[in-house]
Amino acid sequence: TDTGDEINWIIVHSLKAVQGVMASDKHCFECYGYDVIIDDNLKPWLIEVNASPSLTSTTAADRIMKYSLIDDVLKIVCPNGEIPDPRWNKVPSKDSYGQFDLLIDEELAVHEQPDTRSRGVSGRLSRSRPQQQWK
Repeated sequence: TDTGDEINWIIVHSLKAVQGVMASDKHCFECYGYDVIIDDNLKPWLIEVNASPSLTSTTAADRIMKYSLIDDVLKIVCPNGEIPDPRWNKVPSKDSYGQFDLLIDEELAVHEQPDTRSRGVSGRLSRSRPQQQWK
């Protein structure tokens, strides 16, 4: 299995583990920061998840990555640069994902599995090109 795929599944499973206590409001969004370490065998290990991670930057590469993150988030929150209509109830087009990947479509997953107890937002997005950040 590809290390990137394993990191994606770590993100999906960690979000599913806490989905019952997460706010699920189509008018809101949250940004989580994942700290993952990769061992000598290229196995990723989740260290921690930060709610509302710091967007301050310490290096030029860090600043570029975080500006890109903010730009990609705004493309999803405000598709086509417009103020979103509160009645709008659609998943953004793939063109607006930027460097994000849709890891799981929960609406599709609910239709594929008969378990009706799971409830959440329409999708989970993750940055597809993780950057190294050293402190």
